[in-house]
Amino acid sequence: MRAMRFERFGGPEVLTEVDVPDPVASPGETLVEVEAAGVNFGDIKQIAGEHTDGPYAPKRPLPRIPGLEVVGRTADGRRVLGYVLQGGYAAKTAVADRDLVALPEGVSAGQALALLVQGLTAWHLLRSVARIRPGESVVVHAAAGGTGSLAVQLAREFGAGRVIATASSDEKRAFALELGADAAIDGDAEGYKERVLDSNHGHPVDIILDAIGGPVFDSALDALGYLGRLVTYGGSSRQGASAIVPSRLAVDSITVAGFWLIPLMAQNGAGGPALEELLDLTARRRLRPLVGAEYDLGRARDAHEDLLSRRTKGKLVLIP
Repeated sequence: MRAMRFERFGGPEVLTEVDVPDPVASPGETLVEVEAAGVNFGDIKQIAGEHTDGPYAPKRPLPRIPGLEVVGRTADGRRVLGYVLQGGYAAKTAVADRDLVALPEGVSAGQALALLVQGLTAWHLLRSVARIRPGESVVVHAAAGGTGSLAVQLAREFGAGRVIATASSDEKRAFALELGADAAIDGDAEGYKERVLDSNHGHPVDIILDAIGGPVFDSALDALGYLGRLVTYGGSSRQGASAIVPSRLAVDSITVAGFWLIPLMAQNGAGGPALEELLDLTARRRLRPLVGAEYDLGRARDAHEDLLSRRTKGKLVLIP
């Protein structure tokens, strides 16, 4: 079968197209013929060698086929969404039965892929970690990206009083406004606090969702109000942030929390009420997961380079 594989750690250039034997499903797994595979920052980190240790790292030695999420069909004809630790960038992959979810009518492959890792991340950021309450103000960083675009819509769906999006270009900011943000601003660290407060009618904000890190993370702390929550779930800037002083958290009455979806998936499987809600909202057209671009599987390098350069918006999809 056709697949994209890497034999050493590095950047997008280490991905090569290969022909390999079909995988064999073990007991408790189902073989899925892949219709589409999703592209994530987690894939980039995996091929860079950043996810080599720990209980959630792929266990197979190099060479390795990356890819966390697939949409496809089983031998009995079911159309499914599946999560895998590795092996998604291929024409076929074996998926644990606990990580297979049936797709409802009216949800496209690209939409479903956007909901699995990025949609569930956005849901848990708001519900499980920030514990959003009706009327609260929410700032979403990188609001034109896969997770950010869904977080903007879900914040509105969950009753946010004001949604402020940050993005790196006029085009992306206009796009965030189309998704339902009340305001869209430049997300650079310099002048961040002033822009956020100005967009919130002069008031500090309740919730900030940050996937950028570095100086932006530091600036975001200054924009939080009393009992505000800053949730970090990524570091696309690849820059370090200053150390958080515990006394400041107490004096300012703010919370800094982190979230990573993969341990939760390892514990509970891919399915559950959160994903069911996301799929239902999508089928009823209340949520619009965005498919940014589709690439032939052999162009996985291009997809990674586009994602790293922030030239994309919405979910990137590989078609084998």
